[in-house]
Amino acid sequence: MSRSRLTRGTAAVAGAALAAVAALAAAGAPAQAGVLSAAPAAGTLPKLPTAPVVRIGFFANVTHAPALVAQQLRLFETFLGKDGTKVQYVAFNAGPAAIEAMKGGAIDVSYIGPNPTVSGFVSTNGSLLRVVSGVTSGGAQLVVKPGIRSVSDLKGTTLATPQLGNTQDVALRSWLLERGLRTSLTGTGDVTVAPADNSTTLTLFRKGDIQGAWLPEPWSSRLVLQGGAKVLVDEKSLWPKGQFVTTNLIASQAFLNTYPGTVRSIIQANNAAITFLQRNPARAKGLVQQQIAKWTGNPLPEAVVTRAMGNLQFTWNPLPATLAKSADDAVTAGLLRLGPNKLAGIYDLRLLNQALRVSGTAPVSADGLGAQ
Repeated sequence: MSRSRLTRGTAAVAGAALAAVAALAAAGAPAQAGVLSAAPAAGTLPKLPTAPVVRIGFFANVTHAPALVAQQLRLFETFLGKDGTKVQYVAFNAGPAAIEAMKGGAIDVSYIGPNPTVSGFVSTNGSLLRVVSGVTSGGAQLVVKPGIRSVSDLKGTTLATPQLGNTQDVALRSWLLERGLRTSLTGTGDVTVAPADNSTTLTLFRKGDIQGAWLPEPWSSRLVLQGGAKVLVDEKSLWPKGQFVTTNLIASQAFLNTYPGTVRSIIQANNAAITFLQRNPARAKGLVQQQIAKWTGNPLPEAVVTRAMGNLQFTWNPLPATLAKSADDAVTAGLLRLGPNKLAGIYDLRLLNQALRVSGTAPVSADGLGAQ
């Protein structure tokens, strides 16, 4: 794809990002079983097969901020360029569409939410994908009209989610059911759940067509700051330590097996972007804004992006226990069927953990759901 030139200021920021993560940049490991059996010696990287082109899926959304920062700082180009790999970006609005693209061979790697990940894994009997890294935790809220003060006030209301079966759709249906309010996939029930494109929810809320929505950032912040909504539930209050998976990095299993070197380089770029976000939140916010404007045509209002990013935590830990819980919730909501092996094998964190070990960072666990 075409590459625009960096300004001097952005180039300097990119240089700082790379310097800050030099150890991570040097880290990595093959996805091939024979080489993954032992961690590499510090500072060493075995040569691995790499692809001529890689297609990376993502959302132009703050919950995918590491993908946006990596694009703006050309981190993907930096890490993949040394392999001679060209990068193509494919933007999506919701996870199920990205999964269908991966099934059709249109993308190789993607940033994506937990429930579409699970759906893609289960619907192909585990053959489609592997989660290779974490990306983002948090950043989802149920926001409602000011007159709604408790769960009992939700009976008879219409609440929006981004898409049937997506991460927030499952979270809302599960939360309502646990509190005795029924929903259905056809719209009937104590509460009507009406999937709607994120970009339309503010208008629907202002018109009174919906009385609230369970939304990821920045859309929940838009309803609060621009629509006068209030937060009824911050999803982080429902999880231990306030952490739950919002975005993971997945790879097509076929691509991972064929081009482990390319997947390794993408993980390195993702680690670099996460490190930059953790150390430079103010500057990172500006980079995210530039990418959102590039892909959508308009940056977010400053107050919205500030509130939204303040509700997010960026981490390479994929938080697998929370993925498993989301899958169970999808089963309960009638949106998913799990086989006897459930999610066994959905993770392959070997590349990530070797990278972390080489950099002196603690490895992360797959919680029994795959290789680590």
